[in-house]
Amino acid sequence: MQKNSLNKVLLIGRLGANPEARYTSTGVPVVSFSLATNESWKQKDGENVKRAEWHNIVIWDKLAEIAQNNLSKGQLVSIEGKLQTRSWENKEGQKMKTTEIVCSNFILLDKK
Repeated sequence: MQKNSLNKVLLIGRLGANPEARYTSTGVPVVSFSLATNESWKQKDGENVKRAEWHNIVIWDKLAEIAQNNLSKGQLVSIEGKLQTRSWENKEGQKMKTTEIVCSNFILLDKK
């Protein structure tokens, strides 16, 4: 019996940089940027602690063009997508690995 699985990520955070646009060798647009999510809590001693988690976001095709034209550094955005890990070899022949969120939808939560 095959069990179903789910790979879905929902994030609300601020862009760490303007989206970086490029095109694949076949002309498909893709943008990428970092997104910071923040959390804070109070420790037992009463000290407030804040922590930022950084996420690598990738957007493809027409949605990439929309993101390039509408997103900018510092903007608050909701991201929906899936978690994906990919591997490659760098110029020195070392195996590299990265995990990123492949965005399928986003919502602007504040103005530019």
